[in-house]
Amino acid sequence: MASVPVENASPLVEKISEIAVVQTTLSPAVVVKSNQKPAKHAIRQSLRLSTADGVLAGIFSLSTGGILLSNFLVELDATPVAFGMLNSIPMLVNLIQPLGAYLSERSTSRCHYSLIIYGPSRLLWLILVIGIAAFNCHWLNSQQLVILTLLIVFGSNLWGGLGGASWLSWMAVLVHRRLRGRYFGTRNSAISLTNLICVPLAGVVVSNWYGGSVQGYAAVLVGGILSGLASLVCQCLKVDVNPQQQKILTFKKVPNTNAGQPIVIESGSGISCWKSILQETNFFIFVLYLGMWMFAVNLSAPFFNLYMLDTLSLDVSWVTVYSSLQAGANMFMLIVWGKLADRMGNRFLLLLVGILVAIAPLLWLDVSHNSLSLWLLLPLLHIFLGATTAAIDLCSNNMQLEMAPLKNQSIYFAIFAAIAGLSGAFGTIAGGFIVQNHFLGGLTGLFILSSIFRLVALLPLVFVQDARNQSFLQAFSGLLWLFGKK
Repeated sequence: MASVPVENASPLVEKISEIAVVQTTLSPAVVVKSNQKPAKHAIRQSLRLSTADGVLAGIFSLSTGGILLSNFLVELDATPVAFGMLNSIPMLVNLIQPLGAYLSERSTSRCHYSLIIYGPSRLLWLILVIGIAAFNCHWLNSQQLVILTLLIVFGSNLWGGLGGASWLSWMAVLVHRRLRGRYFGTRNSAISLTNLICVPLAGVVVSNWYGGSVQGYAAVLVGGILSGLASLVCQCLKVDVNPQQQKILTFKKVPNTNAGQPIVIESGSGISCWKSILQETNFFIFVLYLGMWMFAVNLSAPFFNLYMLDTLSLDVSWVTVYSSLQAGANMFMLIVWGKLADRMGNRFLLLLVGILVAIAPLLWLDVSHNSLSLWLLLPLLHIFLGATTAAIDLCSNNMQLEMAPLKNQSIYFAIFAAIAGLSGAFGTIAGGFIVQNHFLGGLTGLFILSSIFRLVALLPLVFVQDARNQSFLQAFSGLLWLFGKK
């Protein structure tokens, strides 16, 4: 599944690797002579392995979350509050990311640290497989299985949250700043292609499993766990980085950098990380936007699946088809958004596409259980969501990579994740409370409220400066450039 996007990405990977070994922009600055082929080959191979890692990890993620896990809870008659908790837990546990950044900066290998974190967090899902077996043997009832599921979601995401900042810092070293939009666009496109293929297949397996959908989910879950472990093998084969020495602006020597051998970065002195953070107004403005946006989005987004599965009573196979359409639109548009981000800047796209994403919840108000909605409105709505959220996810990630300084990057990434996670969790919990108690008209009022909050959340972006420091007029000229090329 990943071979097609990875092969198409070869020219881009070549370009990234060539720039990375010549210029001083592998974060921290890296100077490697262009005739050092082992280093160039190792970087190129690591970027391809990172794409394969993303594809395999994507299979694990779709089997342990999203529509499949939501349908699993629907089959167990879980309450809206349980759905709110299901979607808030992965965000809330991001509060632990600063601790993860602290621990990762004291390790000597990004790779080894990743194995310690992601290995146990993915194996923990085997307990749910055992729990489903106990449920089928009538040793557990449905509510006990719901509680067990939520506990596993909490434990897996809590432990896995310790690794997010370290992984981002690792990728910031390998991917050149000027080409991050295109590379991550291509990588995320490969992941979206995986979702496009695997989600409907998994939906068919779950809905047609001879032992029932609960047993079918267990079978899909086992496959996802194996895929998640395989992604860790890809990480082990990438160029490693020693965090102890990733703290200066110059890179004096890289002796025979081969895949699997650590990049050694000489340490240096500098002002305190926390003192530096307190001095950065632009950083705080972006954090304000991120927190407000995550609250507004997660106020309604987790309940779209609940609306289809419960309110509209759609079969899970229908919902997975819609999810695959969303993944397909996401896959296609990631390439376009990546090029535009490199050309126009990330802030402009966040504002432009953010307005479209803000009105998305209102589009759900016209959806009902009829032929027009099933065959036209819902497919178009999911395509729209996939196309627009691709830009938001990509540009937000790029903005974080740009704002994190070369020294102590993982600390900055952890702060971003913690604020986004806490705000998103509060949004989901508030949404679940509104739906459970039928405030503001239930789901209808919730969707309207979410749209209003999303528009308000865009205001801080007007005052954020990105790396290009372009005016809106200059950024808009980049948009005209795209259409001029066509």
